Amino acid sequence: MFGWPDDDPVPSVPQPFRDSPRARRMLDVQEVYAERAALDSPRGRQIMARLPGVRVTEVESHWRIPSLHGNDGNVSRWVRVKTETLVLGVKHSLVTRPNGRSADWIAPGPSNGCAMACAYCYVPRRKGYANPITLFTNIEAIVSHVRRHVRAQGPKTTPNQCDAHSWVYDIGENGDCSVDALVCDNTADLVAAFRALPTAKASFATKFVNPDLLRLDPQGRTRVRFSLMPPDDARLLDIRTSPVAERISAAADFLDAGYEVHFNLSPVVLRPGWQRDWAELLVHLDDVLPERVKEQAAAEIIMLTHNEALHEVNLGWHPRAEEVLWQPAAQETKRSQNGALNVRYTPQVKQQSLARLRQLLTAHAPWLRIRYAF
Repeated sequence: MFGWPDDDPVPSVPQPFRDSPRARRMLDVQEVYAERAALDSPRGRQIMARLPGVRVTEVESHWRIPSLHGNDGNVSRWVRVKTETLVLGVKHSLVTRPNGRSADWIAPGPSNGCAMACAYCYVPRRKGYANPITLFTNIEAIVSHVRRHVRAQGPKTTPNQCDAHSWVYDIGENGDCSVDALVCDNTADLVAAFRALPTAKASFATKFVNPDLLRLDPQGRTRVRFSLMPPDDARLLDIRTSPVAERISAAADFLDAGYEVHFNLSPVVLRPGWQRDWAELLVHLDDVLPERVKEQAAAEIIMLTHNEALHEVNLGWHPRAEEVLWQPAAQETKRSQNGALNVRYTPQVKQQSLARLRQLLTAHAPWLRIRYAF
């Protein structure tokens, strides 16, 4: 009042990133569709407490919401639905599946769908016309299932491409754990669970830098895989994600916070100039990453997989993306492991492109060990 300095100024408390304007631009929930059991659960009540005044519509199943799934009118609202809509459900099928590529096992995920809008994302192929985040509120059951599965495996005795010493569990197959953490503690609960499992590691890929994750103290038991592609590709295809340079610059912070930090070179999209742009990206990685990140880093290479149904959806909201994603002359139809009919580069095109990318890695980032290429 008198302009005198305070004798004992109150220290400022850092604001959680999830409460920041940038986080609200990513996820500004205006409506919630929820199963009654999800609303009544402790996690459901926690989520709704953070969303005062938001409209709630009860649904029988998070998979069957007519105004979202199968409603082709949502194509023109593709990004808006992801920003403003949240679904809460209960995950009834708790199954851990073998993988052997990115991870030893695929754990039952705490979510399905995403607030980001990557034009090549495989998740909306199953939902149809809308793919907002569905959060599963029975996180205690998911964590208990994972703990039992890890303990049943015993120690890992044979090293493989996933990890030399630990069983690796992918906890984010159908969503992005970094974005989920903007609205609930499912990611924090899984990181805490793996912190107490000395024979296993959690793993998730992300395209979003969420500084709140730096507070979770993973103690080396969670692997973050930052997905990377040339910045020009990301600006066209990775809609609403963190810029590629930001993902790269976050690597050291996450390592110092106790995460293992790997990279996904994914997806590799073939178009004029792709070799030049990937070379520039690898040079940038080599220039800016500190040695402590390089010493523990590894990567996986994933060539683009597309889908005809998603192609049709994209034409309704982002047709420019399809100019590089949809290349029939270089692609063929192939049924995936889960039965979906997808479009991939032909074996010859894929083999030649992978060989060229490996040459670029040897020339520009020889320290980056490739765990697998697919």
